[in-house]
Amino acid sequence: MINTKNFLEIISAIAKKIEAEKDFLTELDNEIGDGDHGINLARGFKSVEEKLPTLADKDIGAILKGVGMQLVSTVGGASGPLYGTAFMKAGNVCKGKTELTDEEFVAALDAAINGIKMRGKAVEGEKTMLDALCPAYKVPKDGIDGGKNLIDALTDAVDAAVDGVEYTKTIIATKGRASYLKERSLGHQDPGATSSLYMLQTTLEVLREA
Repeated sequence: MINTKNFLEIISAIAKKIEAEKDFLTELDNEIGDGDHGINLARGFKSVEEKLPTLADKDIGAILKGVGMQLVSTVGGASGPLYGTAFMKAGNVCKGKTELTDEEFVAALDAAINGIKMRGKAVEGEKTMLDALCPAYKVPKDGIDGGKNLIDALTDAVDAAVDGVEYTKTIIATKGRASYLKERSLGHQDPGATSSLYMLQTTLEVLREA
């Protein structure tokens, strides 16, 4: 079971991870985007971290919704609406819950990914965050359906997301600012896929410690 305390710790740890990696994320975005992914995302998660005390007595759904709304209002560019929608859609699935089973956690991840697909009008294979998130969803779902616990399933999910990030180097961007580069986007790692990987890695680290 994952409880509200775990989620608050996960969000706080993600904020610290994004702050630590903001220069690298921005460097990646300088190559194929607007050069602001890391800066914008770090600013948004700093705002989220400051808001966490007001969410401490809320259920998991309300925590995730609050995070999503804060990201939408504070993160510029495409990543704010995309990540904000992801957290809010996950929050809808978790409404009223103070604990999640492994299956419910995976269902929340699925809702988050579908929110990104809907908001970004994107699919896997277009050099976006979905190239890390989609394989990272399929692996733990199959694992948990097959009897694995969440930690083992998420470990496999992170490995799949790492492969997904590497995959983005081999494809041409067809969404967002990077799509303007066409073939010149080949060889470059997608910053959105990378920040998604960081979120998954951080989630796993916190749950392992818990």
